Amino acid sequence: MIFHQFLNSDLGCACYLVGDEEAGIAVLVDPPFAIEPLLAEAEQRGLRIVRTIETHTHADHVSGHGRLALEHGIPISIHPAARVDYPNDPMVDGDAIEVGAVTLGVIHTPGHRPEHCCLTVIDTSRGDEPWLVLTGDSLFVGDAARPDLAVGAAEGAEGLYHSLHRLLELSDGVEVFPGHVAGSLCGKSMSSKPSTTIGFERRFNPTLQIGTVAAFIAESAAVTAPKPPNLARIVETNAGPFFGALPLAQELAAPPESVQLLDVRPASEHLAGHRPGAINVPVSGSSFATKAGFVLDATQPVCVLAETVDEARDAIRGLRAVAFFDIAGYVLGGGDEHTDGVTVDELEELVADGATVIDVREPDERESGFIPGSLNIPYRLVGSADADLPGDSPVVTICESGARAAVAASVLRARGYNARPVIDGGLSEWRRRGGAIATARS
Repeated sequence: MIFHQFLNSDLGCACYLVGDEEAGIAVLVDPPFAIEPLLAEAEQRGLRIVRTIETHTHADHVSGHGRLALEHGIPISIHPAARVDYPNDPMVDGDAIEVGAVTLGVIHTPGHRPEHCCLTVIDTSRGDEPWLVLTGDSLFVGDAARPDLAVGAAEGAEGLYHSLHRLLELSDGVEVFPGHVAGSLCGKSMSSKPSTTIGFERRFNPTLQIGTVAAFIAESAAVTAPKPPNLARIVETNAGPFFGALPLAQELAAPPESVQLLDVRPASEHLAGHRPGAINVPVSGSSFATKAGFVLDATQPVCVLAETVDEARDAIRGLRAVAFFDIAGYVLGGGDEHTDGVTVDELEELVADGATVIDVREPDERESGFIPGSLNIPYRLVGSADADLPGDSPVVTICESGARAAVAASVLRARGYNARPVIDGGLSEWRRRGGAIATARS
């Protein structure tokens, strides 16, 4: 048996190549839009891809099933409850998908979405018991999927409870390979570990310790994490007619008129010299595509501003993964506008002089303590928070470490505010130096 896991660390997504070396054939499970690394791996191993399997219609990234179908004639299997608008071979609970001597068993596991399925993997040349299970967006390492992206949270949670307990019928030694790891918004506290076992999760996964349906619904339906950005557009793309490859974006001498400017250089380089109106989301930082998805308008074209061609292409690949398809091109280099970051040493003085401090963390993070008098507007929402902001005084953005503060400040500057980020450690450094901290109870 051939088994290979592909991880997209930026989005926290996983894809799988499962095949039979002797037969020279394989399937791809949950392929991303950037299919080139998958095809290269298959070619290197001498495998022909004979099928794409979707565990469900994804809501946080664009699938590559359309490209595989259009460019390589590869058929797709998905559960009929997905109600997709592309040709497919329906798979239902109890089906067996044969890949040479390897059998993938279909387990219908609704909850995250009504059509969701898991896949047991059996190497029949060695036995008839599953060695591993691909759990998609149901069971994660240390967590379970959120139930609120396709149906009501309570309805999804009830289905998920029963689906998870179906998975617990598998033997403790069965390895678990999930569809997501840390970095994804499809769970709330999943691990960065790429795999686990049924036995380990049975013993240590908090969601599997909840003993009743009612208690599980109460816990799982109380989702506070934001939904993935551009969700409706991504689901529409993934469920709609096949969506093929896009042309390679070209380098431009200057940005066109009436486009969004996305500066993907590190925050320090952006602050040192940037184009007016540019929003800064560093492609070298964590969760680039998710952050960009939150602060850009998916209905408007984007021009990428980068230091190198590779940096620009990495950013464009990330944008397309979350359904930003209208890329005008990219421009290399910075600009003439300069912004000074705020040090923690300066912050207290700025507050005394009347600056508005915006804590751009999520509300649940703020519960651990915040700077007295600061506003709480998550970075992903500052672009629509004009009613809460002063137009005539400086604005300082702050988060735990500085990364989201820099994004938020750039969004506000693009909207005409005099905004500067705290970039040398944020609230963690403020606490360390003994800065004043308030809590909701104080």
